[in-house]
Amino acid sequence: MSTAAVTPTGTVLADLLPTASTATRARVRDAALVVGGAALTGIAAQIAVPVPGSPVPVTGQTFAALLVGASFGTGRGLLSLALYALAGMAGMPWFAGGASGTGGVTFGYIVGMLLASGLVGALARRGGDRGVLRTAATMAAGTAVIYGVGVPYLALSGGMSLGQAVAVGMVPFLVGDALKAALAMGALPTAWKLAGRRG
Repeated sequence: MSTAAVTPTGTVLADLLPTASTATRARVRDAALVVGGAALTGIAAQIAVPVPGSPVPVTGQTFAALLVGASFGTGRGLLSLALYALAGMAGMPWFAGGASGTGGVTFGYIVGMLLASGLVGALARRGGDRGVLRTAATMAAGTAVIYGVGVPYLALSGGMSLGQAVAVGMVPFLVGDALKAALAMGALPTAWKLAGRRG
């Protein structure tokens, strides 16, 4: 039986969790998912490796943000990343390398991740995480949003030209982004296949 037959388009992986018997329990489940998604992103942000010549480290947070969006859908993905951003802005030290606040030159990437989680969630609801090529396109779209916000913010806040910001805030990370996309290309379609077998 195909995964598509078991789980129609419009469904994301989080929707396959056991259905709560009441609306209140469903809200509690969704709240737990949102808090869990924020926590996962915060934990992944602590995997931070400095890049020589760049104020932007390599982190696990972009992968977590895109994975949360794809797995949870637009609403829960946006709420997860909004909670992550708001808590970090309020002083919780769970941005990359234990940073917090809004004053850093990399804050634009956090805003980009919030928007990207919503986009990736919307694409996942349309089947953008069901196959290898679709997942690659979905992750590429999310990554483009992150750079689309993060790089101009880096240029403005870091006092550099857009070309310089691209050189230090995007180019060094493209190989890593390809590796993260490859992980997602394996993980998300596999999760759907497993869900189809259980269905």
